[in-house]
Amino acid sequence: MKSVNFLLAFVLMAMASAYDPSPLQDYCVAINDTKTAIFVNGRFCKDPSLATGDDFTFSGLNIPADTNNLLGENVTLLTVDNFPGLNTLGITIARADFAPGGVIPPHIHPRGTELLLVQKGTIYAGFVDSNNTLFGKILYPGDVFVIPLALNHFVVNIGKTDGVLFASFNSQNPGFITLANSVFGTNPPIDPYALARAFQLDVNAVKQLQAKFSSTN
Repeated sequence: MKSVNFLLAFVLMAMASAYDPSPLQDYCVAINDTKTAIFVNGRFCKDPSLATGDDFTFSGLNIPADTNNLLGENVTLLTVDNFPGLNTLGITIARADFAPGGVIPPHIHPRGTELLLVQKGTIYAGFVDSNNTLFGKILYPGDVFVIPLALNHFVVNIGKTDGVLFASFNSQNPGFITLANSVFGTNPPIDPYALARAFQLDVNAVKQLQAKFSSTN
C-alpha cells in the first residue's frame, strides 16, 4: 500500500511540475478541418503526410509594428493561430516595438517563462518575486533577460530612440494578464469598496479607475 501511495504522489508531483504537455508525435500542425485531422492538445492536427515546409515557417517579424497608441508599444505574438507548426511544441516567440518612453505595463504570463533579447534601444525590464523584491536591469542591444514563470513584470523603453526586443516563451500559449485590467477592468466589476480598502484609495478614485479600464476592454 505504501508503494502505491508513493507512486501516486510521484505521478502527481510530475504532473504539477510540467508545463505544456510533451508531444506524442514529431509534430502536430494545427488545422481547423475536422474531416482530415486528429484532435491533440486543444487543436486538430493536419495529416502528417500533407504537412509542408510552409507549415513551419513564418515571415514578418522584421516588420516594425505601429506604436502610435496610449502605451507607445506594440507586440507581435506568434501563436498556433498564425503559425500552425508551433502546435504542441511548447514554444512561442514575439516581437515588441517601442516608441521612446513606450511601456509594456505590469503583467504576468501564467503558463510561461519569458526570455527577452534586446535588438535595438535602451530597455529597462524588471520582475517582482513573491517577497516583493524587484529585480530590474537596463538592457542594451544583445543583452538577454529572463523572467521566471508567472511573476509580475514590466518593460520600458527608457531611450530617446525606438526600441525593439524579441521574447520567447516555453509554452505555445503563455497567456497575458495585465494587472491593472485584471483588477479594475473586470466584467462584472469587483466591489469598489473592497478595492478601495485593499489599495488604500478613496472609493471614488477606484470607480474612476474602473470606468477608465473597463472602457478599454
